[in-house]
Amino acid sequence: MPLATLFFIFFKIGAFTIGGGYAMLPIIRTELVERRDIITDESFLETLALAQSAPGAIAVNTAVIIGYRLRRLPGALIAVLGTVLPSFLIILLLATFFLQFRESLAVQKAFAGIRPAVAALIAAAVLKLGYRQLRKLKNLYLFLIFLSASLFLNVHPILIIIFGGICGLLFYREEIKKENDSA
Repeated sequence: MPLATLFFIFFKIGAFTIGGGYAMLPIIRTELVERRDIITDESFLETLALAQSAPGAIAVNTAVIIGYRLRRLPGALIAVLGTVLPSFLIILLLATFFLQFRESLAVQKAFAGIRPAVAALIAAAVLKLGYRQLRKLKNLYLFLIFLSASLFLNVHPILIIIFGGICGLLFYREEIKKENDSA
């Protein structure tokens, strides 16, 4: 994939996503998995797990990982630039006019409508990604355990990811053993 194409994919995602990093994820998935068939759903889920476990904004981390997988270091740099440049330019423009419009009822009501739309996009991405992963009963159990740990026990996301990896190794050790024996 040409670096210019990679830049414009992430620039478009950055320019047309309102709501922060998590709101970008369904758009990144749609663009790279469904429309362009550049990566698989499984690869996207792996990317999200890595991006979530690293410090920083999840959309930027996701761009780094995908860019690196596609075009190594130049791809990572170009994908990040494409992701953050629209926000930088828009915030710069908004900051110039913010004081004039922040009290506007129309602006406040527009954002009141944008927030649920962004939440719906995030929920749709979760449902699309989760559906494939939750068909196996073991994965469904893990999902319910980790969802409960996050929602009710406030377990840190990094700990959930680490325990998820450990559980994956334990629950699927027979499959791992078979693969190692056949190699």
